[in-house]
Amino acid sequence: MKHFNELGLAEPILRAVSGEGYTQPTPIQAQVIPLMLSGNDIVGIAQTGTGKTAAFVLPLLNRIHAQSQRPANKTCSALILAPTRELASQIADSIRTYAANMRVSVTVVLGGVKPGGQIRALARGTDIVVATPGRLLDHVQTGAVKLDATDTVVLDEADQMLDLGFMPTIRKILARLPKQRQTVLLSATMPKQIRALANDFLDAPSEVSVAATSRPIERIEQSVMHVERAEKRDALVSILRSEKVERAIVFTRTKRGADKVCEFLQKAGINSGAIHGNKSQPQRERTLAAFRDKKTRILVATDIAARGIDIDDVSHVINYELPNVPEAYVHRIGRTARAGKSGIAISLCEHAERGLLRDIERLIGNTVHRDGVVEVAANTESREEQAPRPPHQPRQENRSNGDAKTDKPRRRQPKWRRGKSKNTGGRGPSGDAPRQRLAS
Repeated sequence: MKHFNELGLAEPILRAVSGEGYTQPTPIQAQVIPLMLSGNDIVGIAQTGTGKTAAFVLPLLNRIHAQSQRPANKTCSALILAPTRELASQIADSIRTYAANMRVSVTVVLGGVKPGGQIRALARGTDIVVATPGRLLDHVQTGAVKLDATDTVVLDEADQMLDLGFMPTIRKILARLPKQRQTVLLSATMPKQIRALANDFLDAPSEVSVAATSRPIERIEQSVMHVERAEKRDALVSILRSEKVERAIVFTRTKRGADKVCEFLQKAGINSGAIHGNKSQPQRERTLAAFRDKKTRILVATDIAARGIDIDDVSHVINYELPNVPEAYVHRIGRTARAGKSGIAISLCEHAERGLLRDIERLIGNTVHRDGVVEVAANTESREEQAPRPPHQPRQENRSNGDAKTDKPRRRQPKWRRGKSKNTGGRGPSGDAPRQRLAS
């Protein structure tokens, strides 16, 4: 299949795809779209950034276009489950884009916002529900939505839903669906637990794998810089001030770390915003919108954004801290080099993270290019200002307690020895045992 018009999609969908500038499907799209149109259950594995969303959205829209009736109240024709709010919102945006020439209703169901608006939208019946598992199960259990008329379910990024602990919730949701349905499971990695889920809930699925599991796409130029922990922030500022960095996502391991890095960058005069799970949904949406609209050049994020951001022109991904899970590295750097473009991924690796780096290299089957030890500009200047000290001679410029006669510094006694008297038996003035120096 060389063109979208050879895949059997309806004319309104082809017009929308063409309007977005796409003529040739990616490998995952070329294989998944015909299988979905034929009604097969599917297990698909593809690298992040290869067009998985359109691979399942386009055939879903084609099926809705062929249907003559709207869904009944409190029901939906198709269900898409996603691990994060950002990814759910982004999938819904893609549906609206590709359904520009159709009448398709989409309801986004996610946490972090008041449920009233979602309940009202679900009550009218909707063609496609895009949801995070926890909030959807809440609505199912309260009767706000019924899944007994849903004929297609898609699990996007199922391996991350496993990492986030959604598997018990997903099993409860799938148990509410009709047995006669189409189930599609797509992800960039396929752990054993996800394979077990596929075996339990998919019926003789067709398997599609367009690339080696957990391998980043080749258009990403990867490198690692070895830095001391204390120099990481200055190294990050030096990288981000480069003219080559048009727009970048900086990844940290923790929510608190993301806030600290964002605050440091702002103090350094670099406009940035932070996004993580402790932010409210409106805050996350505003931050992401500012980044998408280029009002904010730098986005600092935890792994919650590693699969929920689909912005075509992110030039750099910076791993300020390496992830504890090697697969997360693949998803992080997959935020760049999207829609056929190239990108750059730079990791700042301190000594304690070298084991994590080895795990990543073992996973991707390649050695990440070393850029050597980072010399931070501010620290370099301070070293240059200090004249080299001759051997065996103490520095004189900072000594304020030297002996005027010999010009040699007096040896200061430890605090616990100062003021000792003979009748204390080598103890301090109070008679307490001398303190032992603790290892730092």
